[in-house]
Amino acid sequence: MDTETRRYRTGDREVVRDLTRDCADYVAGRGDGLLHLFVPHATAGLAIIETGAGSDDDLLSALGDLLPADDRWEHAHGSRGHGRSHVMPALVPPYATVPVLDGRLTLGTWQSICLVDINVDNDERTVRFSFLEG
Repeated sequence: MDTETRRYRTGDREVVRDLTRDCADYVAGRGDGLLHLFVPHATAGLAIIETGAGSDDDLLSALGDLLPADDRWEHAHGSRGHGRSHVMPALVPPYATVPVLDGRLTLGTWQSICLVDINVDNDERTVRFSFLEG
């Protein structure tokens, strides 16, 4: 298995960051196998969704509805509602796996691989890219 980590700055706002180009570049020329992504953080996740047509904003809105940034959370350090960030990975998991054929991601036409971060207290994330040859 080949693996490497990459760092992404997410800033001080909620974000859905498209990683598809980085993923495609990582698997290019590798043949058949699996791309596995993992976010080693308790407050971030990975989603495979459509981007650019509003779905990324819709995801953030849905997470805001399900996990409001208010004072209900027992995990209460950091910014208001910080505890919700620790619940989010149960809904948006910290991992994703995509089949790779002939060095190309087998995503559907409108699918993108995205880092999801609603934790405004942590502005940098690490994503582990791993390729398991088939």
